[in-house]
Amino acid sequence: MTIHDVDHYTDEERKTIIDSYPPHERDARSKGIPTLGAGVIYPVSEDDITCAPFKIPGYWPKVYGMDVGWNRTAAIWAAWDRDVDVVYIFTEHYRGQAEPSIHADAIKARGNWIPGVIDPASRGRSQSDGKQLLATYRDLGLHVEVADNSVEAGIYKVWQRLSTGRLKIFSTCQSWITEFRQYHRNAKGAIVKERDHLLDATRYLVMSGLDRAIVQPIQKTTGSTLPQSAGDSTIGY
Repeated sequence: MTIHDVDHYTDEERKTIIDSYPPHERDARSKGIPTLGAGVIYPVSEDDITCAPFKIPGYWPKVYGMDVGWNRTAAIWAAWDRDVDVVYIFTEHYRGQAEPSIHADAIKARGNWIPGVIDPASRGRSQSDGKQLLATYRDLGLHVEVADNSVEAGIYKVWQRLSTGRLKIFSTCQSWITEFRQYHRNAKGAIVKERDHLLDATRYLVMSGLDRAIVQPIQKTTGSTLPQSAGDSTIGY
């Protein structure tokens, strides 16, 4: 018996339920057809999720997600239009074989006030090594917290935003777009862990970062801070 055999569902209700499943699970969950889940993880059109860069209003909160590793450390920055619940990824950091101080300087250059989320245990590090790395980046001036690293739940939340137009990528984020094109599962349904650093950082941001997103403070002559006015804006960052 499949969902199409359930008479008390209307066609519209069936479509809503099926659309709520990740694409690689739809045949299995709606028709009972076994599937290995091979193929792209986010089967959405690149044209539908990318946009030309524009001036980001100063009142939109910002945050970044960060994935760490010696071969490649990556970070993506997002601005959140809360009025319509659309998140825009507007810039990226993508560099390998560099010390944490190099990455920290590049991240602070985008705005030292912007908070971030990081997976300190990524790339096979032990929990102890991860804690040390987190402390190192904090000592270097980054405002980072540990991200939720729930893989399938995170992929599902990212896919929901992408497929509903609530996660957009500036077309200038070419490394992100390259990873997006290659992000896929193997014949056994497992995620291929190659060239996925920015996609992992995106997952951390969507799972944990939005709760940390803040508006840029502005300095008064007294040294105190106030939220940036709605009239202020930046391009990218």
